[in-house]
Amino acid sequence: MRQEATCSLVLTQDAQHRKNQPPLAEEDDDRDHTDDAMPPPCSILLRQEEGEATAAAAAAAAGEGLLVPPLNFAMVDHGVYRSGFPDISNLPFVESLRLRSVLCLCPEPYPEANQEFLRAHGIRLFQFGIDGSKELGFGTENRCCLQEPFVNIPEDRIREALKVVLDVANHPVLIHCKRGKHRTGCVVGCLRKLQRWCLTSIFDEYQRFAAAKARVSDLRFMELFDISSLKHLPASFSC
Repeated sequence: MRQEATCSLVLTQDAQHRKNQPPLAEEDDDRDHTDDAMPPPCSILLRQEEGEATAAAAAAAAGEGLLVPPLNFAMVDHGVYRSGFPDISNLPFVESLRLRSVLCLCPEPYPEANQEFLRAHGIRLFQFGIDGSKELGFGTENRCCLQEPFVNIPEDRIREALKVVLDVANHPVLIHCKRGKHRTGCVVGCLRKLQRWCLTSIFDEYQRFAAAKARVSDLRFMELFDISSLKHLPASFSC
């Protein structure tokens, strides 16, 4: 009984002592709120400097200008490139190629902004318009025009385009159509025939860019394209 009474007395005194003391948690909370409300002067300066540095970095990044290549851009050979139609955002990248000429395979008038860019940089434009419509000889997803697979792929324009590409005086040259898949793929595929690539490699390269949009008519055109009239022209552009 004496031990239980002693323990009871100690617990009562301890509880009374805690009750008389201000709660530590509330002091900490008050201190935290005070710190948030009144940050030290050095902290304010650091935050301002950090914000200014972030803004300066963002301005520098915007000033540098990121180079964005056109759709389906790739190097074909030394001094020969391929792509989809370059838009305004792609022009800084095109400028970095230091082109001498651009070979466009679209029949539509060349955009004025692109023409101004070419004139400003002394780049010559060659345009051999080829209709890119799938309904006119290039085939459709469900009907590939197997009876007349290349009726509307004008062989004479492909041949003239190849002459531009084979002339190293026009290099560096960028070959492009709208998406850089079918018309550009046919020109590059016929160039590969001149470079003595096997048909399997030619078709593999074509399908790498055309993917699910590959057209049987294009493959047939490349397979049957006669390179005999172009054999006298050099087809190697190595340094």
